[in-house]
Amino acid sequence: MALVSAVPLNSKLCLCKTLFGFSHELKAIHSTVPNLGMCRGGKSIVPSMSMSSTTSVSNEDGVPRRVAGHHSNLWDDDSIASLSTSYEAPSYRERADRLIGEVKNIFDLMSVEDGVSTSPLNDLHHRLWMVDSVERLGIDRHFKHEINSALDHVYSYWTEKGIGRGRESVVTDLNSTALGLRALRLHGYTVSSHVLDHFKNEKGQFTCSAIQTEGEIRDVINLFRASLIAFPGEKIMEEAEIFSTMYLKDALQKIPPSGLSQEIEYLLEFGWHTNLPRMETRMYIDVFGEDTTFETPYLIRAKLLELAKLEFNIFHSLVKRELQSLSRWWKDYGFPEITFSRHRHVEYYTLAACIANDPKHSAFRLGFGKICHMITVLDDIYDTFGTMEELELLTAAFKRWDPSSIECLPDYMKGVYMAVYDHINEMAREAQKIQGRDTVSYARKSWEAFIDAYMQEAKWISSGYLPTFDEYLENGKVSFGSRITTLEPMLTLGFPLPPRILQEIDFPSKFNDLICAILRLKGDTQCYKADRARGEEASSVSCYMKDHPGTTEEDAVNQVNAMVDNLTKELNWELLRPDSNGVPISYKKPAFDICRVFHYGYKYRDGFSVASVEIKNLVTRTVVETVPLKGEFV
Repeated sequence: MALVSAVPLNSKLCLCKTLFGFSHELKAIHSTVPNLGMCRGGKSIVPSMSMSSTTSVSNEDGVPRRVAGHHSNLWDDDSIASLSTSYEAPSYRERADRLIGEVKNIFDLMSVEDGVSTSPLNDLHHRLWMVDSVERLGIDRHFKHEINSALDHVYSYWTEKGIGRGRESVVTDLNSTALGLRALRLHGYTVSSHVLDHFKNEKGQFTCSAIQTEGEIRDVINLFRASLIAFPGEKIMEEAEIFSTMYLKDALQKIPPSGLSQEIEYLLEFGWHTNLPRMETRMYIDVFGEDTTFETPYLIRAKLLELAKLEFNIFHSLVKRELQSLSRWWKDYGFPEITFSRHRHVEYYTLAACIANDPKHSAFRLGFGKICHMITVLDDIYDTFGTMEELELLTAAFKRWDPSSIECLPDYMKGVYMAVYDHINEMAREAQKIQGRDTVSYARKSWEAFIDAYMQEAKWISSGYLPTFDEYLENGKVSFGSRITTLEPMLTLGFPLPPRILQEIDFPSKFNDLICAILRLKGDTQCYKADRARGEEASSVSCYMKDHPGTTEEDAVNQVNAMVDNLTKELNWELLRPDSNGVPISYKKPAFDICRVFHYGYKYRDGFSVASVEIKNLVTRTVVETVPLKGEFV
């Protein structure tokens, strides 16, 4: 959203001359970031973090400003310096590489009849279990070929009734079918959800036994996981989700605390769209190996678990170096001195690390962390702190795209502008190595659209105008910023995105539009009350109530959440549909995962404003702490 104006909209924009002797080192700028002096010679103030949640402050000229009073940065240099790098020793990497080879051999032996405890009566389930295990343990990037071969084998035995545990099984098996339905869909195979109809009783209902055994509970766990990969109009998936949710909640009341209960709690809490891979890996490391219903040799489980722990901790050492680099960037551009804004660069980096744990993807993780932080600072500038005149100056500067534009900006905006300018150029250089073309112009257009959307919201607030729901959402899909947080980091990944392919993922594709709509709507359900308290009335909730007189606030929130649920199923389809115009799922997956990242951030509250609860725990669990090895497997 944007802020209340103190200066008329018709204030003239000064035309800046080229800044003589400008240096990208920004040393002179950094020393003045806290000041709010305009190029017209305005006075300056420095807001205090002791202000209340929404505080109005004025400079000596009486210009009112609002400060939201967000809590400060939670992760200082000492916190980052304390991170362990003990797993950088070559011996850990060597041990992990040996285990990777041994696990590859296990996959290879699965194709041998009666090998590795497999037989024609359990080979399909064993393959699916291996695929599911390496994915949930966060080590699947080492086994892409093996995963594809295993799934090809399973798919070759797939029927309209699903599959049994093995290729010669005479009856279908719910656990294997549900596990297969989920895995095959996620990897682009065409499978119908109607296979689940064959696990209903004569009344067309899913049923369970009177006594819940561990085996049956695990059947329903995989039914629940499969039900979340639903497409629009799939009633059977809705029924499966309702049944499995109720069943698992009931099971939690009956079974003792254990790895099984911990897994159920996690799945019910995070599902799929708010489940972050590294977060799941951390949970699964703790519970892996407790499944006694499937006869897998201890040695196989031991190797998988040790490899998962090693990879988790080796990556942890890389995280420290990247966070130190991010912290230097944050300080070099003077962000610590912008005390009215939120500083969540470490949190954003953590979210990126939770979806991209390949060491080669450093540019993606750092790029995402930087872009999200800059967007958050700009959000606080356009929402609360800047005047309309200042925002017009900043918007014009972004459209000029010239470092000399900072001459007419308030001092507190200069470092922010240069951070954006330098970063887009830096990311474009990284992208050119992969894409083989200059992407600066493409990125600039996305940023200009984003800034224009911010400016539109500023005008709405300044004038007191409450738009219609459709008008608000069209602008809000852009102002959320999900497109620019996705576009530039995605271009640095290791696959080429020619314009034809990029347009199927980025604007104006339906895939991109769905992500933008989901995040704007979901974000509003957690932010609208705090925004309204700051004078920012426009939100999907408020605009829906305007369009539907007599609707209560609770009903409006429920309607928006229902929209999110429906759009999420559409997004599933756009990600996984077979006729995807030649765009592999792996090309779309980073954008989809970024959607999951933000969805997670808004699960309980506005986690990007109040990052001291769930998001802080996420940082601690996935970035700060390592997992104990204890030398169990040597």
